[in-house]
Amino acid sequence: MNEVLLRLGIVFVCSLLFGLVRQKLHKPIGFGTYIFVAIGSGGLSLVAITIHTDNPLPLLGSIVTGIGFLGAGALIRNSDRITGFTSAASIWVFAIFGLLIGLGQYFLGLLIYGTTWIVMGIDMYLEKKSIGAYQKKLTVVTTKLIPTNELTKLFTGYKHKLLHVEVNKTANTMTITFYVEGTKGEINQLPHLLLNQPWFGSCKVE
Repeated sequence: MNEVLLRLGIVFVCSLLFGLVRQKLHKPIGFGTYIFVAIGSGGLSLVAITIHTDNPLPLLGSIVTGIGFLGAGALIRNSDRITGFTSAASIWVFAIFGLLIGLGQYFLGLLIYGTTWIVMGIDMYLEKKSIGAYQKKLTVVTTKLIPTNELTKLFTGYKHKLLHVEVNKTANTMTITFYVEGTKGEINQLPHLLLNQPWFGSCKVE
């Protein structure tokens, strides 16, 4: 009994800490999901080695397969890209972590757990420094027809890519969509820059 409590206690505390940080960062999967997945995997692995002592592998394999479907649910598909791969992979890793601790493989389980923190720390650093990945889709609606360079000149210092332009001559408006890359702070400043433009109607950052 003490060994069971120890293993599930380790899984609970570790997954809680990781999940809280992910939730604070407003990621698609919050702390509750990490706890449920890790505790469930740990509990099922304990059952597997208790009931099926001769061959626990089929039950253990079902954990990995089942969590794969759950991770796929974390993927978010927009019209032009798919996001959420890190969240999907992390929830799968936490299932493995719970499974290993449930089996009593403390060193390997905690080694994997520590690795997830290292990866998340590097990912946060790269995002903060705008290295490679922090992109947002910016959609701007104008109140009159303008040259697109009126908008792009506001993006000095930003990496950006024009996705599409929609012109409505009847309403005398344009809808222009970009991918913009920069730090969170820089991208959050864009709506404020647009507010000062005489042709600005509305915008959406996603």
